[in-house]
Amino acid sequence: MTMRPTELSKGIDKPPHPRLVEHQQVGRILARVGDKWSMLTIGLLSDGARRFNDIKRTLDGISQRMLTLTVRGLERDGLVKRTVYPTNPPRVDYELTELGRSLWQPVLALIVWAQMHRTEIEQAHQAFDQVHKPDR
Repeated sequence: MTMRPTELSKGIDKPPHPRLVEHQQVGRILARVGDKWSMLTIGLLSDGARRFNDIKRTLDGISQRMLTLTVRGLERDGLVKRTVYPTNPPRVDYELTELGRSLWQPVLALIVWAQMHRTEIEQAHQAFDQVHKPDR
C-alpha cells in the first residue's frame, strides 16, 4: 500500500510559518509596551530616574502590585534599569535605558494623539451607547 505525501504528513506537527512566529513575537512586545501603565511609566521616566513610591504617587490609580509588575516587565524587556542603593531602608531608583529612551518618541506620539482626540472618542462612545443600549 502506497501513501500519498499529504497522507504521510497527517498527524505530524509542522513548524509554524516564519511570519506567524514573527507576528507572535512582535505581538508580545506590543502587549508589554502598549498597555496603559507601561506607556505612562515610560512617559514619567522620560524626565529621569524616579523612586518607586514617587512613580506610584504620580500615576494616579495604579496599585502597588500593578506598578511592581509593570516595572519588572519593563526591566525584563531592557527598557528600564533598576538601581538599588545600599541605604537603610534600601533606596531603589528606576530609569529608562537607552532602548527605553528610544521608545519615548513613539509613546509620546500616542499620548499626544489620545489627548488631541479624547473628546471625539468620548462622543463616539456616547453615540455608540445610544444605539446599542442594553436590553432591560
